[in-house]
Amino acid sequence: MLPAGRPAVVVRGKRLLPAQRGCGGLRGYSAGSSRKWVRPANAAGGPRAYAQGMRTDRGRRTFYAAGWVISAGVMVVTFRIWQLHLREVEQRAEEAERTRDEAARRRAMGERLRIARELHDSLTHSISVIRVQAGVAVHLARKRGEDVPPALLAIQEAAADAARELRTTLTVLRSQEDGDGSGLGQLDSLVGRARAAGLPVTVTVTGPERALPPEVDQAAYRIVQEALTNVSRHAGRACASVHLHYTPGALAVQVDDDGTGTGTGAGPRPAGPGLGLIGMRERVTALGGRLHAGPRDGGGFRVRAELPARAPS
Repeated sequence: MLPAGRPAVVVRGKRLLPAQRGCGGLRGYSAGSSRKWVRPANAAGGPRAYAQGMRTDRGRRTFYAAGWVISAGVMVVTFRIWQLHLREVEQRAEEAERTRDEAARRRAMGERLRIARELHDSLTHSISVIRVQAGVAVHLARKRGEDVPPALLAIQEAAADAARELRTTLTVLRSQEDGDGSGLGQLDSLVGRARAAGLPVTVTVTGPERALPPEVDQAAYRIVQEALTNVSRHAGRACASVHLHYTPGALAVQVDDDGTGTGTGAGPRPAGPGLGLIGMRERVTALGGRLHAGPRDGGGFRVRAELPARAPS
């Protein structure tokens, strides 16, 4: 029941019939339409509420954008700190490695000094005595008008050469550089001493000769020296041949003899590898080469070393 004096409103399907009293006063409906009436934005709160809502939406978007910017900044700073940490770790590792290298270098230098002192005390005196005695014998023989035996001259020259090499070796051991100054440039002197001692030696060089790296030059000389020494000691009455073959990337050193191994030297050739052969193999292996040492098929002994020998830049 409606209050008295209030006109009736007929609603059919949420639709006000037109031209009826009160059709404009019912909230949420429009005359002649089934749609709800949408209240304008300023109907309830006015322009102030509308502006406040706009400010709220804009502030929310600004807050989100600021959050993304701050997150990106934090990620950049974190990545930079991680890079600095990695760099610090690498620097510490390099410093520790450098410290270990320096300690190892000091220990090696101390060992070299000890070896130099031992060599000086044990060999220098003996070689000097041999050299002086040989010189005195040569002088007395010439004073008496006698022919000086070639073996005595060879002893005198070998003692002088040994003293020179020992002095050079001691200098190298006391310095921080490797190499003793020996090389194939002294091969003629080495062959001359061997011939003076009674060992016939022939030298053959094939391929274009060129400058070699110092360590290869020294190793080739020491291999020939040790091989000729072994021939003199163990091969008896034999002839030796030295063959140097140069190729663009290597140097082949071969020393052959035709001895029987039971001569008048220090005794027969040892069955196993001696210290000289071990030293030669160590030199060749350190340079990345190959060494073969053993009896030949036709008799005698052969030492062949192949050394990588690219020209120094």
